[in-house]
Amino acid sequence: MSKKLVNEPAHAVDDALRGLSAVYPGLRLLEGHRVIVRSDIDAVKKEGKVTILSGGGSGHEPAHAGFVGKGMLSAAIAGSVFTSPPPGDILSALKCICGPAGSLMIVKNYTGDRLNFGIAAENAKAEGMKVEMVIVGEDCALPSNVAHAGRRGLCGTILVHKIAGALADRGGTLEEVMAVANAVVANIATMSVSLSPCSVPGQEPSFHLEQDEMELGLGIHGEAGINRAKLLPANAVTKLLVDHMISTDNYFTLSSDDEVGVVINNLGGTSNLELAVMANDTIRYLVDVKGAKVVRAYMGSFMTSLEMAGVSVTLIKLAAQWAEYLDAPTTAPAWPNSSLGVGHSSHKRVDKPPLAVTLSSQTPSAPIQSDVPISTPLGEVMKACTEQVCKSLLANEARLNELDRGSGDGDCGSTLKSGAQAVLDQLLSFHWDVPGDCLLAMSQCVGAHMGGTSGAIYSIFLTVVSNALSQCNISSAAADGAVWTKALRNGMEAIMRCSHKGYSV
Repeated sequence: MSKKLVNEPAHAVDDALRGLSAVYPGLRLLEGHRVIVRSDIDAVKKEGKVTILSGGGSGHEPAHAGFVGKGMLSAAIAGSVFTSPPPGDILSALKCICGPAGSLMIVKNYTGDRLNFGIAAENAKAEGMKVEMVIVGEDCALPSNVAHAGRRGLCGTILVHKIAGALADRGGTLEEVMAVANAVVANIATMSVSLSPCSVPGQEPSFHLEQDEMELGLGIHGEAGINRAKLLPANAVTKLLVDHMISTDNYFTLSSDDEVGVVINNLGGTSNLELAVMANDTIRYLVDVKGAKVVRAYMGSFMTSLEMAGVSVTLIKLAAQWAEYLDAPTTAPAWPNSSLGVGHSSHKRVDKPPLAVTLSSQTPSAPIQSDVPISTPLGEVMKACTEQVCKSLLANEARLNELDRGSGDGDCGSTLKSGAQAVLDQLLSFHWDVPGDCLLAMSQCVGAHMGGTSGAIYSIFLTVVSNALSQCNISSAAADGAVWTKALRNGMEAIMRCSHKGYSV
């Protein structure tokens, strides 16, 4: 197990968010949620400006909270490490930042993020908020003619944050900001290389590389890439990455007339010396060999994968005014050159309490009732089965994580454990004699505590099954297997609809 400077792994995200708020005066922690908000958010809404929300799993710091500030994000939501945040936190963030001009959500193309942000957006719209969503997927690892779940959102997402944020700060409408954000998504590309894996706090490394090996085309969640090769010099690695991005069977074209921006991103554990070498080789190859006009270049840690040693290279073809938007001032602490000028500093430390926001449209949660009596055989069976399943998930956390490392980011067991423990904690509060009510309460419990793709999937499934069962009385639901079969089928169909890669709100 790798070494980490944390206290309790389960509390690392909360401790980190409190640290950000303690260091940077322009950032406030939304009380009761893993949400960082601009300290001046009320003034932004009064000015009638569009607000911008982004976020995702933690472990990618400084993304996304480090990009909260004037001219960039209005707020950022943090899930657990490599786990999508739950819809409740996202909805609370929207209630905090959404004013009359509306809010744009910038979401990376991962199933859990699409589902959880989509659920929150639908709930926000139902409450009268003006909300739109842009999906970022600029990964070039997989060729366009190969069937897969879609291009992953990587470091190029920060360019969408910056350009959309600058336009919103200048008074652009929600429709204008969304159109520009979508245009940026269509003109960015990212490819990465890793020299070593990362490890989630409390877990083993996600994959293994020999001393003379490198991994190409990996994502930001510790998953392995598309190709493993012998380690090459930096200039040869640069050529591999750039050539792959602009190859004809991929997504990005480049001509000598294009004005280009470049981001050399530290994946977490790369030295500044290596980063500068890669920056030099990338710019020289683009200018001297490809004939491109590199007019903007950035180097540093923007979107990491914990302590992974490696680099991602992002290219953007700059349209009219985009360079101007990139140059626009911002107080976001993680954006380079964010100084406020002589006599002003974005690093002057002050103590401040978490931001307590009155969520006027939110009805108070009813207190959890404990020791709800069970008076039917069906209720006894449902409770016993649920308890056994949850205990089994807790006991098999490590095994499920190990299985997930073979195809994902190795956190499936931990995610399921969070949901299972939450259900066990509330086991006596569920109305087991009324299946519809019971499953709806369980859906809310799982959605609030599990997070990630799994949390969204189980929440959707249980909600739909609950709705179907609630249309039947308890006696028919208990006696008629066809009722349960239809309800479960409805739940599965709902998951398939929502998780389709074309899903949008």
